[in-house]
Amino acid sequence: MAAKISDKACPSRLHVAAVQMKFARTIAGNLRKIERFADQAARRGADVVLLPECAVTGYGYDFSTLRPAELRDALEYVSAIARQHKLNLLVGTPVFARRRLYNCLVHFDREGRAVYCYAKCHLTEMDRRWFTPGNAVALLAVDGVPVTAVICHERRYPELVRLAVMAGAQILFHPNAGMDPLAVSRAKRGGKDGIAVRAFENAIYYVFANSVGPQGGGKFSAGDSKIVAPDERVLQLADNQHEALLDAELDLGLATRVYPLRALSRPKFLAPHWRKMLQAVRRQAAAATALFDLPR
Repeated sequence: MAAKISDKACPSRLHVAAVQMKFARTIAGNLRKIERFADQAARRGADVVLLPECAVTGYGYDFSTLRPAELRDALEYVSAIARQHKLNLLVGTPVFARRRLYNCLVHFDREGRAVYCYAKCHLTEMDRRWFTPGNAVALLAVDGVPVTAVICHERRYPELVRLAVMAGAQILFHPNAGMDPLAVSRAKRGGKDGIAVRAFENAIYYVFANSVGPQGGGKFSAGDSKIVAPDERVLQLADNQHEALLDAELDLGLATRVYPLRALSRPKFLAPHWRKMLQAVRRQAAAATALFDLPR
């Protein structure tokens, strides 16, 4: 059952971590990396760890060969990692639902329970070969803190973030897996990704976890994983070549959501429409997780 956004007082701080990783060639290899990074994050006192898009399989995986039982076993292993280290893990992974495959972010809580699943709804051309689009805006709670998520290409759709922030989210988690020609990958480096702007315009924190380096088939990922504050300050930044674990303790009092909250009432003619949209966002987010084949 998904962790719900609560009306109770939220924690004032949250220690977040973002993993920048080179995908292994096998699921087993990626699981070993996830376990190693989870151990490092736990030693640093992290509350929640974000991993890249499709971290369980790698993004260049031949998803036509993936079987539900194989994936279920892998997710059970991730569940055990979260439980062992008493961490919230936000893990990019394919997930089956009614024999269809989705590109998802799964929240495993500190007890290892798969409590939330968000499916990428804006798919790339490569995604569409394998995945079915999701039908929800991400809205979940991590240790009582309201948060949201987009996956990779979805950074181009600001309404996914704005609506979730209007509904309460104070942190955006963004798993990514770059899959570009080298020239395009280089052009994306050095902060040319709009992340600081999205943090500023929503007055929230932005946590970005990317893959890095060669991805196979002549494709590359730009790295540049980062943690950005609501005032556009880059709190932590990885390079464009190496694996890394970034972490920062976030003062949630700075994630005021001031601009989205103001937008709820001005211009006045939109106010009732925002309210209806937010009701739909909350309803759809709460119902979506039940569809997916997750560890129970």
